[in-house]
Amino acid sequence: MNYMPMATTDRHNRFVATFMNRIFARIESGEVHALQEQCPLVYFGTKDLPTGFELVDVEAIGDKERFLDNITELEYVNPDFMLFFDNPYMKNKKGTRTAGQPDLIVEIWSDSNTENDRAFLRQLYASSPVTEHWYIEQDSNIVRCHMAKKQLPDQYLTNVLVTRKGFEFDLRYLAA
Repeated sequence: MNYMPMATTDRHNRFVATFMNRIFARIESGEVHALQEQCPLVYFGTKDLPTGFELVDVEAIGDKERFLDNITELEYVNPDFMLFFDNPYMKNKKGTRTAGQPDLIVEIWSDSNTENDRAFLRQLYASSPVTEHWYIEQDSNIVRCHMAKKQLPDQYLTNVLVTRKGFEFDLRYLAA
């Protein structure tokens, strides 16, 4: 698996690359599937409606082939990092779109993320009852953690970060 950085800051790229490296052995074994910005996550609905959107529950899709044929018609977001462990997902044949409710989504906020964009992403990720989602400010050591709509205790880059499912990410060298 290759990590190709998007047009963003060096610290942002180090965060995402570190997440990938910390679980590389599990990725290689097929135990987990980690995706980054190059494979957008589709959702049902539209950003224009305040609550008219949700992540796709792939188990609820009847005709999966038809869904995959039309997946590029759906709206999408580009999380910085997604981890699928227990939760199912699907990618279209070209690998350009992903559908599912990730076990973990990480967003690394920068000044270019508007408050409207941040609010939308928090609401979208909270629409999944099985998705843990973390938010990291590039100039802070605080990791804001949520599970579905519930806020979890904050974690800090000065410690090893741990998901609710026990995945550990040692990002201490990235602490500001």
